[in-house]
Amino acid sequence: MSIVTVQLGQCGNQIGHEVFCCLCSDICGSHGLCSKKENQSYQDACKERFFWEEQSGVPVARAVLVDMEPKVISQTLSMAARSGCWKYNNQSHFCQKQGSGNNWANGYSVHGPRHKESIMDLVQREAERCDRLGGFFTIMSMAGGTGSGLGAFVTQCLRDAFPASFILNHVIWPYGTGEVIVQNYNSVLTLSHLYRSSDALLVHENDVIHKICAQLMNIKQISFRDVNQVIAHQLGSVFQPVHPAEGGSNYSRNPLGDLMEALVPHPEFKMLGLRNIPQIPENSLPYSTFSWPGLIKHLRQMLIANAQMEEGIDWQVRPPPPGSSTPSSHSTKKPLHFNTSIANLVILRGKDVHSVDLGSFQDPSLYTSWLKPQDAFNAWRTPRAFNKYEKSASLVSNSQFLLKPLDSVVGKAWNMFASKAYIHQYTKFGIEEEDFLDSFTTLEQVISSYTTL
Repeated sequence: MSIVTVQLGQCGNQIGHEVFCCLCSDICGSHGLCSKKENQSYQDACKERFFWEEQSGVPVARAVLVDMEPKVISQTLSMAARSGCWKYNNQSHFCQKQGSGNNWANGYSVHGPRHKESIMDLVQREAERCDRLGGFFTIMSMAGGTGSGLGAFVTQCLRDAFPASFILNHVIWPYGTGEVIVQNYNSVLTLSHLYRSSDALLVHENDVIHKICAQLMNIKQISFRDVNQVIAHQLGSVFQPVHPAEGGSNYSRNPLGDLMEALVPHPEFKMLGLRNIPQIPENSLPYSTFSWPGLIKHLRQMLIANAQMEEGIDWQVRPPPPGSSTPSSHSTKKPLHFNTSIANLVILRGKDVHSVDLGSFQDPSLYTSWLKPQDAFNAWRTPRAFNKYEKSASLVSNSQFLLKPLDSVVGKAWNMFASKAYIHQYTKFGIEEEDFLDSFTTLEQVISSYTTL
């Protein structure tokens, strides 16, 4: 089944471009780790999922590009065309001249309704190109105006127009130090609206990816492109074809559906986090060796200690002993922050994947009490290596990982709201104080649900 990607705003379009570049370099790469037949079916499955072919044989991304200013879209279109490996369809983009000025209300209440028909026509056309439509993958930022405001509006339109299709929103969490003065307002409004219309939200935090670039990739002067390439690599490690069931030899037919089935057992819990190991500079790969037991041990500890990368993991954190409802305290009297999960999905790619023991992820103490570990844990595998890594493992987790950042954003937004700061910027575009209160209520409920796991 095919996925239509909707790239929204500057951030969404730049990341979307890197995702398609990553997918293309992966399927064009020569991987001697699996049979020719395996490699061919992998490439075919990827192409059906993310591309359609022109008569010339060039893969064209199944994507719609939307922004309220033209600069980023024209750069993105020309960079893709210059790559020679793939391109965007020149008729599948929509842009205007004026931007949204980092104002969520402007994107949601003004640009959204005004341009709804044009944008949804492009989406409809792209959906009709699919033999079988699996769903939509939107890429957007939470901090600005177009990606967040217009993105939330477009997601609602997708839900109305395609009620039976899966919608996964990929959301970029802003830097904690701040990019925009009203980013916390924009974030609260975006998350609460997406929670109503999306099937799941896959979240990447800018601060975490920045750290990965600095500490794991050894990049000295980090650009947005560096950050976006790490995000694209992590997304590719999940969305490239993989065998879903134990011992199954067919690639997953419905990637978004399989992902939701494995990870979203209840509509109250839709926040997904993504970790991927190993991640090292490309020039270090020839000198590095990894063992599956080592990778799995690190990945499990990253999950329970809520570490976003394999460096600096707190190895002191342990699952609570059976029968205890709260994690015990540390000898230094500092409580351990144990990250309880609802559901986890581990994806293994590369050499000897079928011999890997994942029993440690089926420990009942990792999960909430209302799900059996066999229902809460899934593993997908493929012997086809991913992007030059002989062995790689990804973990998509529905857990308490976002509680702290979510609580912080809601708290900061509430403090501004309580003193009525910048509210007039939103009311002039039709977003009233009641809308803010509804959004706060929605997210307080999300925080409360995840806290009580």
